[in-house]
Amino acid sequence: MKPIKRTFLSILLIVSVLFTAAPFTYAIPDEGMFTPDQIAGLPLKARGLKIKPSDIYNPAGGGLSEAVIRLSIGCTAEFISPEGLILTNHHCGFDALVSASTPGKDLVETGFNAGGRAGEIPAKGYSIDIFQRIENVTDKVKAGTEALTGDELAATLKKNADALQAAEQAKVPAGSTIRIQAIDSGYFYYLYETKQIKDIRMVFAPPRNIGVYGGDPDNFEWTRHTGDFSIMRAYTAPDGSSAEYSPNNVPFKPRKFLTLSINGLKDNDFVFVLGYPGGTTRYRESQSIQYARDANFPFLVKWLNALSAALRQIGSNDEAKRIEFQSDIASFDNSRKAFEGGYLRLRRAGVVEAREAEEARMATWIAANPERQKKYGNFLAEIKTLSEQTNATSKRDVIIRRFPDPNSMVIFPQILNTVVATQIQGKTLNDTERAAKQKEIEAAFAKGDPAFESDLLRFFLKALADLPDGQKFKPAEDLFGSLKGKARRDAEAAFVDTIVKGEYSSPAKLAGLYGPRTMEFDPVAAKIISFAKGLAEERQALAVRSQNFASKIDHLRTLYMMALSEMKGIKPYPDANFTERFSYGNVKGYQSREAEYRSPFTTLRGLIEKDTGEIPFDAPQKLKDLQKSGDFGRWGEGGTVPVNFLSTTDIIGGNSGSPILNGNGEQVGLCFDGNFEGLGNDYYYDPAVNRTISVDIRFVLFVIDKFSGAGYLLNEMKIVGGKKS
Repeated sequence: MKPIKRTFLSILLIVSVLFTAAPFTYAIPDEGMFTPDQIAGLPLKARGLKIKPSDIYNPAGGGLSEAVIRLSIGCTAEFISPEGLILTNHHCGFDALVSASTPGKDLVETGFNAGGRAGEIPAKGYSIDIFQRIENVTDKVKAGTEALTGDELAATLKKNADALQAAEQAKVPAGSTIRIQAIDSGYFYYLYETKQIKDIRMVFAPPRNIGVYGGDPDNFEWTRHTGDFSIMRAYTAPDGSSAEYSPNNVPFKPRKFLTLSINGLKDNDFVFVLGYPGGTTRYRESQSIQYARDANFPFLVKWLNALSAALRQIGSNDEAKRIEFQSDIASFDNSRKAFEGGYLRLRRAGVVEAREAEEARMATWIAANPERQKKYGNFLAEIKTLSEQTNATSKRDVIIRRFPDPNSMVIFPQILNTVVATQIQGKTLNDTERAAKQKEIEAAFAKGDPAFESDLLRFFLKALADLPDGQKFKPAEDLFGSLKGKARRDAEAAFVDTIVKGEYSSPAKLAGLYGPRTMEFDPVAAKIISFAKGLAEERQALAVRSQNFASKIDHLRTLYMMALSEMKGIKPYPDANFTERFSYGNVKGYQSREAEYRSPFTTLRGLIEKDTGEIPFDAPQKLKDLQKSGDFGRWGEGGTVPVNFLSTTDIIGGNSGSPILNGNGEQVGLCFDGNFEGLGNDYYYDPAVNRTISVDIRFVLFVIDKFSGAGYLLNEMKIVGGKKS
């Protein structure tokens, strides 16, 4: 599961888990990404928790939650030794491996074993945030705002939050950061205290054909046989303070690290997850879900596929670029499949229709009571009207919002910026200023790849051509609207060449637009300028519509959640927002479709069954030899080694690298993915099919020990259970 992955909520109900003074009751089992302060109110003992909830999170300190950290790239990780050893997913360490690779040394392909602390290498661009404290400060932030509305309400909430944040920041030690964050459009406000460690080093990663075994075909799929893990280490200055990389730094001493259990799991065992899930939108109105289903997700699938295909083509003839691009390709492929699964699930499960039915019941409930009418007014009708106005051209808007694409384009964005400045704002520059602007454009152009830009420009022009009637983009239709099929594609390709290879691909020519106007008329240049100007104007109009929507929707969504909570007699758990959360469930398989049941465990034997000898199913020969000889060490079971398993725990992108623990609070696995049938879960959770895919900790240790001969790492870890060597 890549950092930007999604995972989603229930068809019939917007909220599943209730919290009151009594323990939570369930509308839908196992749904919820709870804040640490909510753990004590959950019925965990009845489900199978053997330790106290305060052993997981304790405001006074010492809970397991302190061992779980957030990686700067948007993943979760955890300390697994007193010497700052960090366990996370292979795909979460992917960028560190790529940045340390060269055409003659591809660490993604070969894997990496530091062999000792002297061999550990900097994980470039990585840092970690360590959870220190969380507090629900909703009442404090909302104090004195009961009678306020509109801009006055927004200003007072911001003032209160800023003042509280400043006051709390003054109390914490140097190196700690206080942040107050609104969740669910301001329904909740939480305070977070974190500490950052900047020196992170790569220690160990398995080779590609273990860490990425199955590749994109197996991504989000079950069965799965992937050793998706890597190991890093955190370092600090000798005095324990956070510091940039230095050979004088020393391993960080965490306040808490996890114990690893190799006792294994069986069907229906209780498990729980601690991690940093990314964004969910489980309390959104039906119109928002419809926008995702019908416009946003389908476009994102096509766009991400185009990005990945273009980079693959470029890298196919250039080894240095293949290595450079492989992390981006993996991320694009991952996200594309996530949005594809989300779109299909939202459609097949009837999530929009179920939410519309929920809203109809809510409208009836409000209308039945004068007090409720006074309290909530017509907010459902207001949301509907506002959404219809904003989303009238949604299929065009999702394209315009991402065009030009900063992932793939350099030349056209510079042209667009210049046209805005000179043709719309009327800006001119003197000779000295133009020379400086030319150097600025040259520096930008140097970062681009014309082939990549050409491919994506053609993609966007085709996407605009395919828009339905009533949402067409006029500047594109003015240029190509009289043409159909291949003739239009050819004309679009020729136009792209004038952008990427034409006169405005010259920084000097482009900077010249800031100078004195000439009487010369160049029809090719005029087409580029006209198209760019039309795009700039449409983007500005879209920004105005979006700003109007944003200025009104938060208040309406807050009323939505208030009405929902009152109608159902519940207080909803907050949406995920990359802060530490707790979820729980059981080891469990699922029925993926008619007449097909997926059991919850896979093994090394099954991994080898998938082997074809070709990427991405090219199992290492040594794994096959170890299975054949039965040389499993302490890590085997039933004549093989457990590899992956399923659970009903509620996760989403950002949970990649999260520890999954047993009822004793011991780590038994490492979350790395969700299943395809469970996608769409940023909007809803379905207990029948939503599953977390985790790598069994025994396979992690088996690969470290028996496959890679890196058993020295095990000496740092606290490992319990299992048989002796």
